Amino acid sequence: MEVQDKDELKQLQDRLAVSAKLVWDRVDAAERAAIFAYGDHYKTFLDRAKTEREAVTEIERQAKALGFVDLAQKQSGPRAFYSYKHKAIVLVVQGRRPLTEGLRLVAAHIDSPRLDLKQYPLYEDTDLAFLKTHYYGGIKKYQWLARPLALHGVVMKADGSSVTLTIGEDPADPVFTVLDLLPHLARKAQMDKKVTDAFEGEKLNLLVGSLPLGDSETKERFKLHLLKLLADRYGIDEEDLVSAELEAVPAGPARDLGWDRSLVGGYGQDDRACAYAALAASLDVQDPEHTCLALFYDKEEIGSDGNTSAKNCLLDEVVETLLERQGESPQARRRVLMASKALSADVTGGIDPDYPEVHEKRNAAKLGYGVGFHKYGGSGGKYSTSDANAEYVAWIRRIFQEHGVIWQAGELGKVDEGGGGTIAKFLAVHGLEIIDCGTPLLSMHSPFEVASKADLYMTFKAYRAFFQAG
Repeated sequence: MEVQDKDELKQLQDRLAVSAKLVWDRVDAAERAAIFAYGDHYKTFLDRAKTEREAVTEIERQAKALGFVDLAQKQSGPRAFYSYKHKAIVLVVQGRRPLTEGLRLVAAHIDSPRLDLKQYPLYEDTDLAFLKTHYYGGIKKYQWLARPLALHGVVMKADGSSVTLTIGEDPADPVFTVLDLLPHLARKAQMDKKVTDAFEGEKLNLLVGSLPLGDSETKERFKLHLLKLLADRYGIDEEDLVSAELEAVPAGPARDLGWDRSLVGGYGQDDRACAYAALAASLDVQDPEHTCLALFYDKEEIGSDGNTSAKNCLLDEVVETLLERQGESPQARRRVLMASKALSADVTGGIDPDYPEVHEKRNAAKLGYGVGFHKYGGSGGKYSTSDANAEYVAWIRRIFQEHGVIWQAGELGKVDEGGGGTIAKFLAVHGLEIIDCGTPLLSMHSPFEVASKADLYMTFKAYRAFFQAG
């Protein structure tokens, strides 16, 4: 049947074609206010959770405040948490249906790219004191030069005691920095080289002092001054640094970005944008049909290797504990997981208008257009990815539509441009349904990532809807 009327053509277009939905065009005044309020709470979380240990501490604190009990201590209650080695944590909200009918899982990671201190970090050179670092995760090295850095972490002493350090966040604190070469002398050393060659990992050293101890006859007196300072102030000696986890991260708080305050700029939004949304959804969900788990893992940025990563047995342990608590056999764990549905809660790259050539625009996320989900990730020929099946994608679409979640679908970059992995493939081995779903970012993996408050809120709304779904 031929359609001639313009109104009919418009109706046909609206009914059959996909059109991008800008969040700000589709929310009322009340939801707009909720978006900005959520952004303020999120910034506070970013400031309190700059490391994976700090994230676990903050997640546990908020959960306890709302009555979550310690599952590892065999405490009983409909809302529980399970903290693992201070670097991973799971929140549980009990559902009405039996566990064997499946769980609803939202899994995020709480580590971010940074500079870790080496085991023997302290040295002096040219009458200056430095700390050696080894960068963690995928960074552009030059972004970490000539900027104020803070030190966060823990020093474990041989006697079993520990010292927690956070230096550089209070305005009264000193900060640290990695030196950069002045442009007057940088032509051959940096500017004539490829970016990958111009900035060396072994030169990402923190400047930490310049005062000597003793006289000119004293050996390594600038290093010695720092060692004495550490001993006097914290009770730490040089050997204690071998058993330390100290991370150099950008100093200062997350900030509203833009005159209209519609964006958030700050460190660690990959993946704390999704981690906070998972936390907020867990705290907000009420009386769900299926038992809900929010999982917060470490080590994603280095391939999910290690005993606090998504490759560990934490999910198995939590499910078996839940089964035992309900008087069922822990051997039912496999059946529970195979019947479950999950979201791999990780951010995606939004289109940068200055570099559109790395994206395929029809299948790329845009800031302000809601939470994004990827049917698959990886690179090239879908290598190193989990590819969600069509049935599950359709189910996700329905849930989001029913709950008023504004969403967009896409992939990370052009087919042969690069790509990236998530923890989805490590959870998919359990046989559960899973898809990547998270917040679009600009300047991802930089010390100052950018997110839209609209997308942050829609990520929370998506996870809450997922938890509430039957």
